[in-house]
Amino acid sequence: MKGDRKLSYVFPRNFKISAPRITRGEGIFLYDEEGNAYLDAAAGALSANIGYGVKEVAEAIARQTAAVPFAHGFTWDTSVTEEAASMIVELAPPGMDRVWFVNSGSEAMEAAIKMARQYYLERDGLGSVKHLVIGRQNSYHGSSLGTLAIGGSVPRRKLFLPMLHDHPKIETHYCYRCPYGLERPACGTRCAYDLEKTIRRIGAQYIAAFVAEPIVGSTVGALVPPDDYWPVVRDICSRNDILLIADEVMTGCGRTGSNFSVDHWKTVPDLVAAAKGLAASYYPAGAVLVSSFIAEAFGKGSGFFAHSHTFNGMPAASAAIVAVLRYLKEHGLVENAAKQGRLVENELAPAIARAPLVGEIRGKGLMWGIELVADKQSKAPFPAATAAANRLKAICQRRGMTVYPGKGMIDGVLGDNIMIGPPLTVTEEQVRRIFSILGDSLEELAETLA
Repeated sequence: MKGDRKLSYVFPRNFKISAPRITRGEGIFLYDEEGNAYLDAAAGALSANIGYGVKEVAEAIARQTAAVPFAHGFTWDTSVTEEAASMIVELAPPGMDRVWFVNSGSEAMEAAIKMARQYYLERDGLGSVKHLVIGRQNSYHGSSLGTLAIGGSVPRRKLFLPMLHDHPKIETHYCYRCPYGLERPACGTRCAYDLEKTIRRIGAQYIAAFVAEPIVGSTVGALVPPDDYWPVVRDICSRNDILLIADEVMTGCGRTGSNFSVDHWKTVPDLVAAAKGLAASYYPAGAVLVSSFIAEAFGKGSGFFAHSHTFNGMPAASAAIVAVLRYLKEHGLVENAAKQGRLVENELAPAIARAPLVGEIRGKGLMWGIELVADKQSKAPFPAATAAANRLKAICQRRGMTVYPGKGMIDGVLGDNIMIGPPLTVTEEQVRRIFSILGDSLEELAETLA
């Protein structure tokens, strides 16, 4: 029978998991069909940045949808899309004054790497051989074949390796498990300077861009770089005529307590990919923030970016972006992310770090990662079969809270982490509640595993 709760025609993300059926959201809470409330400490996928049930955003989308939901960008222009672009530019690092709209984070990164390649063709002519994009191990930039080829997330890549045109990668700033066996500050930030060594080995004439998440998200769990990392890679890219792309899909739009997380290090990339926070999960929307010199090269050259999707910059999505960014500004949510981040950093994180299963807690603003270990002293990870992160997620969910699990960051197989990243509307009381539930859940996990 079609009304049978057990019957589904949806191709699920995981056939092995039966998930609660959510019926509504309000503030930072989700409610299932049985009336159970879940404090969403992960904001979905660190994407529901203004929380649930914000009527002014829903009404703005409804008004635009009733007027005209879609106007193909190849033929038409709309004022709401211009307004969305101007609001994004207002948040952007200096010198970024153009916006290419897309529908998701994967699409934003796909567009950014293709734009980087075409930029050199526009600037130098069709004979340019700049085409490679240097990525990093322990990185995730999207699920398309193009973005998987530049990313280093082994669990997401391994099934599709025969289909990928792979790109070179350097190590990530994973200081807790330094890939070089070094320690700060004596290491001299080798992970950043190895970018230049890789460029020399390949030849700068073949490299179009270097891409990185300013704070690494799902692959490692809120991995914050050393303070000199981004200034160093910015300088290396500039000296070698290579574009610097910041993947701010997860970290952008206030998540880490600044408009974009590169702002923490006063670094200006050439291209920025954004998505999750732009429309805060009220609509599928993303964007590439483009530096003026790149746009000028296209304008003086062919005038045409050889890349598009049907729904690029559709008015309904633009209305969502305008309403969300207005809400973000009017309610001081970037400032709130910074404020609650200081509470976590100075008080709540040190308490969680003492838990026997916690190897490290790291993060900024309202983006925090907890790495789970079987032994704190040796940093030994759990066997992969233990599925420690997923078990912690299940415990938290039974206690009425969601978290964001990750795995495989040590070698592609071993390693467990979870991320805490509630909506930016979260209050101090709610933040304390999140970390209280997390502490109790870690104790239960330790007892279960013992």
